[in-house]
Amino acid sequence: MTIADVVAEAHDTHHPIAVSLTYEEQKPEAARRAGDFRANRIPEYFAWFDHVIGRSGGRYLVGETATYADLSLFQLVAGLRYAFPRTMELSLRDNPRVAALHDAVRQRPRIAAYLASPRRIPFNEQGIFRRYPELDP
Repeated sequence: MTIADVVAEAHDTHHPIAVSLTYEEQKPEAARRAGDFRANRIPEYFAWFDHVIGRSGGRYLVGETATYADLSLFQLVAGLRYAFPRTMELSLRDNPRVAALHDAVRQRPRIAAYLASPRRIPFNEQGIFRRYPELDP
């Protein structure tokens, strides 16, 4: 179970049939796929990430300092918070080590400066993480 796997599944919530079709052309399928993603896949992945963080000492995925994997998990959490805010509120409550890792990475001085800069492209409906309110009722 990798971060890349979750990203692919998040993308597939709005393109469950084919990437060549628009979201509007596959809305019923997207609703069904997103429902499963929210109910089953996010909890499974985040429980696993929380377990890995705990196994490594409780702060980062591997070791005592932040790595690219932690930055990737930070971006995953940020993207899913944008796309599925209701689901993620519950998921992060159930997986406090993932929430703490996200906050720790966000607060690193250089990361915080980047996030506050115009270089940080906001999440939008053209990227991997898209906010369609009907997919997170």
